[in-house]
Amino acid sequence: MPDNLVIAGRAFESRLIVGTGKYRSFQEMARAHAASGADMVTVAIRRVNLTDRSKESLLDYIDREKIFILPNTAACYTADEAIRTARLAREVGLSNWVKLEVIGDQQTLFPDTEQLIEATRVLVKEGFVIDAGAAAVMPLAAPIGSGLGVQNPANLRILRERITEVPMIVDAGVGTASDAAVAMELGADGVLMNTAIAEAQDTVLMAEAMRDAVIAGRKSYLAGRMPKRLYASASSPLSGVVR
Repeated sequence: MPDNLVIAGRAFESRLIVGTGKYRSFQEMARAHAASGADMVTVAIRRVNLTDRSKESLLDYIDREKIFILPNTAACYTADEAIRTARLAREVGLSNWVKLEVIGDQQTLFPDTEQLIEATRVLVKEGFVIDAGAAAVMPLAAPIGSGLGVQNPANLRILRERITEVPMIVDAGVGTASDAAVAMELGADGVLMNTAIAEAQDTVLMAEAMRDAVIAGRKSYLAGRMPKRLYASASSPLSGVVR
């Protein structure tokens, strides 16, 4: 039985979502995408060439027959900027889905919650599928691009208990494969990452590692881990021991 990630009624085989920035070349990005097994990638609309088709664009290196493009509003600082960016993405035919981002602090890149909610309210009315609490919730593991891994496992566990109507996708802060596995073991429905793969010394190999880690973490979560104990417990039971 398939264990798909379902967002807004659409099923994705992979629970790993990857980005498109910071790669050394578009060709390297395409190889990493293929190795990751991801069938959804996120694209920063304000940082991509959408209009001049005579110039090379990262969109030329995404196989849209196999990979779903999730536009994002990175580098937006107000609700109005995010709304205009989302509309642009839809107008050029990318998608009516959007990963909504409104930056509130330049140093930490934490969101401006008030502006984020306002942009969500407007775009949902216009028929957009929004991640920010509308079709999915995307909490941080750690600050964006930090690679610190899951900094507050308790928070993710609490969110997992409370978020039951839509998927919870850990977005940002993953640095290596074990971080992705931990996020999935805590109950995340998926993991979104970019820098951890793009800045690895071998991006393709890291993409493969992240693919496997997400799968392993999901299986571990579904299997149910053993309880933690303060004291030792013999692996072989004493009952039935020949004396």
